[in-house]
Amino acid sequence: MLDILKRIARTGIVSEPQLKLADLLSERDTLHAEIAGILGRALAIRQVDAGSCNGCELEINALNNPIYNIEGAGIRFVASPRHADLLLVTGPVAKNMEIALKRTYDATPEPKYVVAVGDCGCTGGIFGESYASCGRVSNVIPVDAEVSGCPPAPTAILRGILSALASPRR
Repeated sequence: MLDILKRIARTGIVSEPQLKLADLLSERDTLHAEIAGILGRALAIRQVDAGSCNGCELEINALNNPIYNIEGAGIRFVASPRHADLLLVTGPVAKNMEIALKRTYDATPEPKYVVAVGDCGCTGGIFGESYASCGRVSNVIPVDAEVSGCPPAPTAILRGILSALASPRR
């Protein structure tokens, strides 16, 4: 036990430096202003886990905390794709989720947007395409925006949502 404590003392703190709250709040306010300019109304998001490790989901859940406060910007998550304007899809699409993702996409009313989140959603990540994985989300449904990162930061996810909304419709 003493050896472990000595090793901890020698190594020190190995985590990322803590972000300044003022910087986070400033970035959040900027993003909220952009959201209001683009939307002018509410946005309903249906999040779909197509086979991820849940790292991206943790960052998506952080969007609901008091720092990012997306509810305050008029963005909310819904339980049904029939009530959604945007699909937020994480993970490489597992073969078992392919039909479910297509049905979710088909059930979402027009105009609909799709954002692929994380390296796995954008490129297939370390899983790629195989007997068990369809790979990237765009191999299964059309994608309007991609947010890379493993996992991406909550602000990056918000920027991805904004870029999807600003993209020209197909």
